[in-house]
Amino acid sequence: MYVLNNPASQTFDREDYIGIRHLPFAGSITDDPTMRFDSTEDFGLFFARELDHIKSRSYDKLYPEFTALKLFPISSEAPAGASTITFYGYDKVGEAQFIHDYSTDLPRADVFGEPKTMNIKTLGTHYGYSNQEMRASRMTGKSLDVRRAESAKYAVDYATNRTAWAGDASTGLQGVLSPSNDVPVFALPLNAAGTSTAFEDKTPREILDDIGAMVRFTADITNSVEQPDTLALPTKAYLHLFDTPRSDASDLSVGEWVLKNMPRLKAIVEAPELNPDSKITPYPGIGVGFLFKKDPSKLTVEIPMPFYQYPVQPRNLGFVVPCESRIAGTLIYYPMSMLIIPGVA
Repeated sequence: MYVLNNPASQTFDREDYIGIRHLPFAGSITDDPTMRFDSTEDFGLFFARELDHIKSRSYDKLYPEFTALKLFPISSEAPAGASTITFYGYDKVGEAQFIHDYSTDLPRADVFGEPKTMNIKTLGTHYGYSNQEMRASRMTGKSLDVRRAESAKYAVDYATNRTAWAGDASTGLQGVLSPSNDVPVFALPLNAAGTSTAFEDKTPREILDDIGAMVRFTADITNSVEQPDTLALPTKAYLHLFDTPRSDASDLSVGEWVLKNMPRLKAIVEAPELNPDSKITPYPGIGVGFLFKKDPSKLTVEIPMPFYQYPVQPRNLGFVVPCESRIAGTLIYYPMSMLIIPGVA
């Protein structure tokens, strides 16, 4: 970033300034008497500041509906130039025993790791403005439309979020729900009527039994080594959990009672990506729950290159701003620390 000599001026990106100043239509705009530019240099400075403001706004924009980017730990450990990333899925082995002084036969504790290699893929998009939009912006005193940059950021975040949840078949990237990621799948029992596994069709007692069974399942298959602490649910299941009283005599909902009385669970969250009508889940028509340990040692969404906006580039009678990101999907280091639960909604 550079600062103009005028103390009252804003910061601007030097590369954007150079690119805008040398746009093929810069002269036609500066010569327009309604624009009041003294030179192409003033023209470049003005729009470099405009573009810098737009880029800053798009970087700051958050989209709360992208729950994977809020729920799962994010890592940028891999370099942006790498084409693959290799990690190990681990299982702890060994035990400790009581020993005598000077013992030489100490039992060995170790980890068993299986290497996995994931591709790193590039996401790309762009936004831009025409020369007439630049003229109108200067003449009316209104800033260029920030929403175009935010739309580019939204597109990249959407693709990253979708991949973190369900992977991407065309690139081979994996998500937490991908069938080949070795995460256990829990089979929910039917309700008393034998017609449904969905929470909204079950009694409070049946729902509590289901959640308790999920927690015990992970405890049983890992000997309580893995203790998931977060349960993500589809919208209907989540709302039903917190709208339904624990009993007629209780002032707590089922969800509140779970969080108060099941110490291993620290959070129950809503994830619309898990809804039955979700376009990204590999379980079409079925609401899916996801129980996991919110810990970067268990899983991370790998983003070697976060959303980046390149310097402005001329195109026809306007300019474009290319945008790029590089992702590797979700890396799951301990698959047994999580659980997929189809049928909760």
